[in-house]
Amino acid sequence: MPKMKTKKSAAKRFKATASGELKRSKAYKSHILTKKSAKRKRNLRKATITDATNVKNMKKILPYL
Repeated sequence: MPKMKTKKSAAKRFKATASGELKRSKAYKSHILTKKSAKRKRNLRKATITDATNVKNMKKILPYL
């Protein structure tokens, strides 16, 4: 049986927390920032936990995380 390959694009975007949850950064923070409020941009800075509905697929593409 060959080794499972990690999807490298996903490996760069997700990190595992100590409890095994997947941490991700938020979208909509790359451009067109002038029309977004300071509060909105500040909240986009913070990392968040991946939703439970996606965890099964994420574990499949990140087998060694």
